[in-house]
Formats: sequence, C-alpha cells, structure tokens
Amino acid sequence: MQLTLYQIDAFTDSLFSGNPAAVVILNEWIDKKLMQNIAAENNLSETAFVKKEGERFEIRYFTPLTEVPLCGHATLASAFVLFNMLKIPNQSIEFVTGNKIELFVSKLDQFIELDFPVDEFFECAMPLHLEQALGVLPHKAFRGKENYMLVFDSEQQIVNAIPDFEQLKKLDAPIMITAPGKEADFVSRFFAPNDGINEDPVTGSAHTTLIPYWSNRFKKKKLTARQLSKRGGDLFCEFAGERVKISGKAVHYFTGTIYL
Repeated sequence: MQLTLYQIDAFTDSLFSGNPAAVVILNEWIDKKLMQNIAAENNLSETAFVKKEGERFEIRYFTPLTEVPLCGHATLASAFVLFNMLKIPNQSIEFVTGNKIELFVSKLDQFIELDFPVDEFFECAMPLHLEQALGVLPHKAFRGKENYMLVFDSEQQIVNAIPDFEQLKKLDAPIMITAPGKEADFVSRFFAPNDGINEDPVTGSAHTTLIPYWSNRFKKKKLTARQLSKRGGDLFCEFAGERVKISGKAVHYFTGTIYL
C-alpha cells in the first residue's frame, strides 16, 4: 500500500516558521495502530488523517504518542491540501472529528478561516507543581476541557518562561501561558510533554479558550494573536458567541509517498 503525505507549515506565510503538520488523505480508514505509527515516524506535533464521507470530511489527529480530540493547525493544513493540492471545487469544507466535533473551514483569498466551537473553562486553583515547572506563578489559572490556561501580566513573562518539562509531566493536562501582547492583542505559548510535544509551535485549538477570555477582557470581538514559540505564528481571531473564528495562512513544504 502507498499513501501520499503532505507536509504543510500552518499559521505562517513563510517556510520554516509556523507549525508543521503532516496530512494523509485516505480512501478508506486504516488501522488506528498504523496511523499512530505513521505519526510517530513523522515526529511532528500532529499528523492528520482525512477521509471524505458524503459531503463532508472525517478527520483524526495523532501526535507522536497519542490520538487527540482536536487540532487547529492540522485542520488548517488539511484544508490547505484539499483546496490547493486536490483542487476541490468548494470554497468551504465541513470536517467532523473522531469524537464528532463539527468544524467549518472557509477559503478567504490568501487566508483559511477555521470555525470551531468555544471551549468551556472556569477559574481554578493553581495546579500542583506549577511553580517548580515554570519558576513563576501566573496571576490567574483556568481549566478547560483539555488544557490549563495560565494568565500572566506581561509578554516578557511569556518570553522568559523556561519550563521544566519533567515537572510539567506531573500536571494532569497540557498548559498554555498567555498575556497581553505588545504588537498583537495577546500572546501565548503551549506545552504538552505528556502528548509527546514539549512546546507546540502554534496551537490553533488553544485559541478556543484564549479567544473568549481575551475578547471578554478587552471588550472586542476581533483580535490578533501571536504564539511566541521558536518558530512563531500569527493568528487572526474573532469571538462569535458559541464559536470562534481563527484565520491564518499556510505554506506547502513537501509531498511524499509512504510505502507500507
């Protein structure tokens, strides 16, 4: 069996920045263990597997270690492949994830816009081991469905954070750290060592929590965001009640063949 693999840099307009994702388009689903092995071999933060089902596309996401319920940059990369490599005629795509989350994606000139459901989150106590893991405590902590969101006072604190990943593994969920930005409305970083991703370059799904928080805090619906990883990435965001819209660009890095 041979499968075509595309690698796309998402949330960027230039190669070697943003967040790289692998995309595999399937005619039929393959075994979950095989998908996990392919993702481990790719060794990227995410590999997306996509299969057409009627008028929409089913999508599943794998880190090098595990399947995850949602991934923004891999959704953007998958839509980029469908729009630009496979030349589907539509200007919009409906995806459904492995756990039945409905995602809508539109092609808007040079941008691809993701339409995702907002996260449900609440203020919580500081997670245990947090100070040892980050060396500094945030001003507030929140717990979403999948992640912690830790709010700091300044962009410089986000830049200066030097996480201890062994300590972070003791937490019961990945964490995002965020603060008001100097040029963007807000900035963030994202750490998920238990999923095989010490620091994710650009995390679209984290913005389902970040956007409603900063929209309510700044009293504005449209915001700009910058993820301050080494590669970095830019996101253009809109809070739309029960949904968020996250727009970005993407760049094609390579197309290859997997021999199985």
